[in-house]
Amino acid sequence: MAVNLAGSRASCGAPDAAALRSVFETITVESCPRSFNFHMHTVCSDGRLQPEQLIHQAVEIGLQGLAITDHHSVNGYLRARQWLVAQRQIQPERVIPQLWTGTEINAGLLSDEVHILAYAFDLDHAAMQPYLQGATPTGKSYQAAQVIGAIQQAGGLAVLAHPARYRRSPQELIPAAVDLGIDGVETYYAYNNPSPWRPSPKETEAVGSLGNRYSLLHTCGTDTHGLSLLQRL
Repeated sequence: MAVNLAGSRASCGAPDAAALRSVFETITVESCPRSFNFHMHTVCSDGRLQPEQLIHQAVEIGLQGLAITDHHSVNGYLRARQWLVAQRQIQPERVIPQLWTGTEINAGLLSDEVHILAYAFDLDHAAMQPYLQGATPTGKSYQAAQVIGAIQQAGGLAVLAHPARYRRSPQELIPAAVDLGIDGVETYYAYNNPSPWRPSPKETEAVGSLGNRYSLLHTCGTDTHGLSLLQRL
């Protein structure tokens, strides 16, 4: 399904959760990695790509929309946004992807550590500051309820990352996250790092079914840590 991002492209990344929600509602198994990619890392956390390299690849691939989700940091996002702004000045007619704010946050849920992806939030909102300091939050800030609440207070969307990668099962974690108000789940994810990248069928079916049961948004991402946005490692 085509998605009109024209209204939000001009800002090169202004927070817009409503527009992102509309995109998430269109995500399918075919969306990633060449149309949308909402899980990627740079040297600003544990990835190998410079943010400028990442966003250049995104343009060359032809991505329509993306989010850089460095762990507990938005420095990669800020550098990529600056690159996009410069490109628009140099080549105003060039089609560039929509870049949303993003970060990946460690959190406690059912005595397990999970990762919660935050999207389209206000960078300057006070509620998000404990989660943008480059390290896992501690104390009350570490609890999933607090993380989800902070993201939503900042106008963003909270998504449970790769629900089938934890000690507890998706059947346990997703309902618990729903009880805390989670907005979505990362349904399309490659758990065994296949080449070419493709979502893992068994896990996609299980997570997708649970997401539908609880009326959650579905997201997708390569979780790139290496030098190609088309692979995880």
